[in-house]
Amino acid sequence: MFYWLIDLSNTVPGLGIFRSFLNVFRYITFRTGGAMVTGALFVFMFGPWIIDHLRLRQGKGQPIRTDGPQSHLVKKGTPTMGGLMILSGLLVSTVLWANPLNPYVWIVLAVTLGFGFVGFYDDYLKVTKQTHSGFAGRVRLLIEAVIALAATYALVRLGRDPFSTSLVIPFFKDIVLNFGWFFVLFGAFIMVGAGNAVNLTDGLDGLAIVPVMIAAASFGMIAYLAGNAVFSDYLQINYVAGTGELAVLCGAVLGAGLGFLWFNAPPASIFMGDTGSLALGGMLGSIAVAVKHEIVLAVIGGLFVLEAVSVIVQVASFKLTGKRVFRMAPLHHHFEQKGWTEPQIVIRFWIISVMLALAGLSTLKLR
Repeated sequence: MFYWLIDLSNTVPGLGIFRSFLNVFRYITFRTGGAMVTGALFVFMFGPWIIDHLRLRQGKGQPIRTDGPQSHLVKKGTPTMGGLMILSGLLVSTVLWANPLNPYVWIVLAVTLGFGFVGFYDDYLKVTKQTHSGFAGRVRLLIEAVIALAATYALVRLGRDPFSTSLVIPFFKDIVLNFGWFFVLFGAFIMVGAGNAVNLTDGLDGLAIVPVMIAAASFGMIAYLAGNAVFSDYLQINYVAGTGELAVLCGAVLGAGLGFLWFNAPPASIFMGDTGSLALGGMLGSIAVAVKHEIVLAVIGGLFVLEAVSVIVQVASFKLTGKRVFRMAPLHHHFEQKGWTEPQIVIRFWIISVMLALAGLSTLKLR
C-alpha cells in the first residue's frame, strides 16, 4: 500500500522536499525495514489479546502427550494456534509495505496462508477433541500438495524458459539441471517437505521460531540479490526479475517472529502450533523455489532437515528391525531423554542454525 506513495511523488505537483521523502519508498531495503518494524509492533500490540482470546476459547489448551518427556506435562493448559499472531502480523505488514503488483509476493503469501489454514484446522481438531492427532495425515498432505503444485506451476509460468524449470547447483556457476515440467513436482515436494520439517521441529519453547527467522533473514538477502541484475551478475548467481520484493515479506516474518518470541520464550504463554509451523515452512520452501535456491534451503534449513530425517530413520528402523535408532524422535526429544535441559537444546540448536545459515550464504560467493 505504501508503495503507491512512489506514484504520488511522481504525479502530484508542488510537493517540494516531500518528494524526496516519498521516494524512499522506492527502495526495497527501506520497505523491508518498515515491514519488520510493523510486524513486530502488530504482534506486541495485539498478542496479549490474541492469547487471552485463544485461552478462553480453547479451555484445556493443546493436549500434551503422556508418552513424551515428563517435563512437558507442566505445560498443560497452554493455548496453541499462536501462528495466528505471526500470520496476522506478517500479512498486515506485507500488504502495507510490499509492491501490490508483484506476483511473487502473492504466490508466496498464498502458500503461506494456505498451509496456515491446513495447520489451523489440524490444531482446531486437536483442541476441540483433546487428541494428539488432527485430521488424516494423507488428506493433509494431499491438500498441501495441491497448494504447492499450483504455486510451483505459477512460479514456472512467471520465469523464463528453460531456466524456470531448472535446478541450480550451488558452488558451481554453470551447472544447471533442466527438469522440464517435472520441476513442478520437484518444487511442490520442496514446499511440502519444508512445511512439515518445520512442523516437526516445533516441539520446545522457542525452538522453531528462531531458526525460521534466521532462515527468513538469509533468504531475504538471497531474494534481494537474486532480484537485482547488478548484484546477481557480480555474484554470478541467476537473476530472477521481481523476486527482490520477497525481501519485504521476509522482513515481515522477522518482525512478527520477534514479537511472537516475546510470548513464546520459556515458559511459553502460547504455542505456535501447526498453524504457524506449517505456514512458515511452506513460505520458506516457496521462496527457495522462487529464487532458484532450492538446494541452499537444505543447507540454511539444515536443522529442519535433521529433525525430519530423524523421524524418517526412527520409523523405518522400527518397522524393519523392531529397534529404535534414537531414544525418541524428533531429534530434540532424543537429547531431552539424554538429560539435556530444554534451554540447552533450544540455544544449541539456535547456534547450529546460525552456522548453517552462514554456510548457505557462502554459496553466493563461492562459485
